[in-house]
Amino acid sequence: MGGNGKDQPPAGSQPAEISLTLPDGQTVRVRLHERRETRGPHPWRYLIGVPSWVATPTGVEAAEYRVWVTADPLQPIEGVDLSSVPTHRLPVELPPPPPSGWVVRPDPERRGGTVVHDAGCRKTSGGGTELDAMEALDALMRPGARACHDCDAAAALKPALELGKGYA
Repeated sequence: MGGNGKDQPPAGSQPAEISLTLPDGQTVRVRLHERRETRGPHPWRYLIGVPSWVATPTGVEAAEYRVWVTADPLQPIEGVDLSSVPTHRLPVELPPPPPSGWVVRPDPERRGGTVVHDAGCRKTSGGGTELDAMEALDALMRPGARACHDCDAAAALKPALELGKGYA
């Protein structure tokens, strides 16, 4: 783990022993250093330390090879507490914010006409083109366009159109 402080384990956290089944069926005890929730077919990844040895100028020393694995080859060891192993969950995804602005949709009552809605209007659930305020006013000035009376579109946009009459 790096020395920049970001990758340091939380205070009080400790690796714990866990059993790893190797591809040939052997099982070895390894150290579980971290658990991380992910998106995708394997919802969790586990950082384990596999015992190994490294050659040094003076001989051979015990070492640890760290690798991320999925849950498939791991088995808890009876009686070993895993609660001190750092566990990182994905952040809870918040619902998308409500739409802001305006939406123009084809008028279901008049062929070739359009209706401008507040973006939060229930009648925009089928889609439409999102607009800012100036685009909404431009859309209302087109032939066959009207403002929705079920939402704030008519109350908010029509007075603005009235203010603009006579100014070209």
